[in-house]
Amino acid sequence: MNFSAETVQNVILAAIFLFFIAIAWLLAEFNGMKEAIREKLGINNETLKLKLQAYERLTLYAERAGLKNLVSRNHSDTASARELQITLLDTLKSEYEYNSSQQIYISPELWKAITKLKDQNSFIINQIAANIPANAAGIELSKALLEYSMTNNAELNKIVLDALNFEAKKLLK
Repeated sequence: MNFSAETVQNVILAAIFLFFIAIAWLLAEFNGMKEAIREKLGINNETLKLKLQAYERLTLYAERAGLKNLVSRNHSDTASARELQITLLDTLKSEYEYNSSQQIYISPELWKAITKLKDQNSFIINQIAANIPANAAGIELSKALLEYSMTNNAELNKIVLDALNFEAKKLLK
């Protein structure tokens, strides 16, 4: 059986053509499988958007819950130390509650960190307020909280912000 060079060349071209068709088909199948897996796992653009929005909202919460920011946003020249204490605690609690639905989009460990941020700052506010005379002006509490926040590692919100940043970047990879 003797094949001409032209026949051999046509067979080789047909084989190459079929090889590329098979590769294209396999790539399409793998892409379809990848999309099916993503869909089953709930990984799609809409889910990614919701998760990123949750990270954004919780980042804003962590910034706002920092002692320096909390005091500067709630400062009043006429409030007593006790009134300011209650205002600060109410602000922490209401902002936390407002953002509590975001916990479904983040890891349980990160939500625990957000909760600890609220609890820790509430504890600090109460402890510092307890050391100030009952009839003190709100400025005294503000001053004491700001002085405390300037000490090393006093601001837990920086750690929470780093954790939020890390998880958000991991999500984007």
